[in-house]
Amino acid sequence: MAVDLDPRPTSVVAIVRRRSDCLESKSDWSDIEPEALFDLATPWRTFRWYHGQKHYSGAYWSSTERALVIYKSRLGLDRLLLADFDRSVRRILAQPFLLEADVAGERRSHVPDYLVLSDDGPIVVDVKPIRRLSNPDSAFTLAWTRQAVESRGWGYQVVSEPAEPELSNIRFLAGYRRDWLFDDEVLGDLRSVDLHGATLGLAFQCLPARPEGVVRSAVLHLWWRHDFTIDLSRTLSSRSVLGMRS
Repeated sequence: MAVDLDPRPTSVVAIVRRRSDCLESKSDWSDIEPEALFDLATPWRTFRWYHGQKHYSGAYWSSTERALVIYKSRLGLDRLLLADFDRSVRRILAQPFLLEADVAGERRSHVPDYLVLSDDGPIVVDVKPIRRLSNPDSAFTLAWTRQAVESRGWGYQVVSEPAEPELSNIRFLAGYRRDWLFDDEVLGDLRSVDLHGATLGLAFQCLPARPEGVVRSAVLHLWWRHDFTIDLSRTLSSRSVLGMRS
């Protein structure tokens, strides 16, 4: 079984599908520069949609990238939402490269789901449902991929189903991520009000001269941008208490 094999990879290369012409470019893994991939690479795979397919793939407009980022499953979309909301994340690239390596006597390959540039450095992310983590073949692939990625000093994450209600809260907030839809004057007025310790319900009413619907959406946009903080581990309600970003 794959779980009994030695997962140490050798002769590791990365194959990038170039954005300019969609041709493949192979490089030694040690020569790959993460920042350059965002200008060079296009996602390794494209997705087809057909009746009866098991995965719901698509594209998500990322406020971090200010562009569409693809995902191959709803679980992948969940990870995109969390990365887009994360203050430390500066770039997100889907399916950045194909890794090839000699592992346990065979030439093997794997396409990670995402490359994220964060304040802590580059992080390669694979998305797997919890039920598949115990599969020997999946576990082996993730093990040798981890060793290859971490040999560069990069981070590697295997993520599964996110915690609730945090995911539902962020999914709701993502509806307010498009900054061009909000009036800068309203946002400025909100930033001038001390809302620390106020409930969401009170925040929505803090500019009585403005339509409440406009104020409500602006408050939620500023929360998406982390001007405000709220305990995401609790279900969002009008009684949720705001803090201010430190």
